[in-house]
Amino acid sequence: MLQVSKLIPQGKGLATPLVQRAARLVLDWDIRQKSRFDATASDERHVGVFLPRGTVVRGGDVLLTQDGSLLRVVAAPQPVLRITACPDHPEREQAFDLMRAAYHLGNRHVPIELQPDHLKIEPDHVLADMLRAMHLTVVEAREPFEPEAGAYGAHHAAAPGHDHGHGHSHAPTPGHAHPHHAHGHDHG
Repeated sequence: MLQVSKLIPQGKGLATPLVQRAARLVLDWDIRQKSRFDATASDERHVGVFLPRGTVVRGGDVLLTQDGSLLRVVAAPQPVLRITACPDHPEREQAFDLMRAAYHLGNRHVPIELQPDHLKIEPDHVLADMLRAMHLTVVEAREPFEPEAGAYGAHHAAAPGHDHGHGHSHAPTPGHAHPHHAHGHDHG
């Protein structure tokens, strides 16, 4: 079995043609959120992945094998619930409807994929009923699932493909240069 112990987030620093030629590992979210798993690559090689605990593998990541070959991770289509705002609501309320749904799902610690015009979660009939009661449209679909890593996620805290090279600073704003412990809120 071929072993993997290194992950290159989104193939950063690798030439695109090199990544495109790499064998693929098509994995659903249940597997990609584990740091240790076995899989079969598109070239039929059996792979044992042993990444640092807490590592989340995202679609577009590249894994480096013990023999130096690359494996391109592809997020597999899987059953999801696609949640959109009710089209009958005024447009100015639709974004708020999705925000409110994300808040309620987050309170339940449900993995959520956030997109500008929809949310995705894994199938759950109780949550689907709750969302429909909130006047949201919930549709069963089969699509790749890339939930948010969370504010303290070990890998890819930003949305996939989001590289922070977008023209604004994450430094404190002027007049806001105090240590975070001065707020009296818990960060852990």
